[in-house]
Amino acid sequence: MNTPNQLRSAADEQEDLTIARRESEAGNVVTVDFGPGVEVSLDLLGELVIVVAGDRQFEFEMPDEATELSTNNGMLVIE
Repeated sequence: MNTPNQLRSAADEQEDLTIARRESEAGNVVTVDFGPGVEVSLDLLGELVIVVAGDRQFEFEMPDEATELSTNNGMLVIE
């Protein structure tokens, strides 16, 4: 699964935002860490994903391969 362009671009510009990808037989997981102490919220409007991380907002289309989105301790998890 590819990381949404908006998140990949933000990670290229901001040192505190990191992206990790894991591939296994069970599927692919993309984890986006927005940095220490950042509160993350997630909203879905149809296929549009809206992530608010601290004072930053990211909007992107749900990846075709994604089956689940969640947040955990300041991280966005796309499975």
